[in-house]
Amino acid sequence: MGAGKMDRAAAERFVAAWCASWCKVDIDAVVAHFADDAQMRSPLALELTGSPTVAGAENIRAYWRQAYGHIESADLKIVSWGWDEVIARLIVWWQLGETRASEFMDFDDAGRVIRSEAFYGK
Repeated sequence: MGAGKMDRAAAERFVAAWCASWCKVDIDAVVAHFADDAQMRSPLALELTGSPTVAGAENIRAYWRQAYGHIESADLKIVSWGWDEVIARLIVWWQLGETRASEFMDFDDAGRVIRSEAFYGK
């Protein structure tokens, strides 16, 4: 499923694809980048599920369908992003309406997201 080991060029392609998938609210396309045992953490997960962490790609898919399945499109904008080669971490700053967020994603050797965490504000 992954694109092989991530590097800065692969991270740039990932950010573009990730943004395009979220703009279409194509949850399957987003989850396709996640390892089976990935963990995702966010304040919205805590609000909707009672736990800040959602574990496992299928549970992440179900959570995102619950959280965003009613939305057909989203005007998600990438403000900036950065790639840390040493720890294989992508950091994305994005904006959706008035909500601003920073999100980090850690990748495994196969180029799949194994851990992500989002922080929201205005």
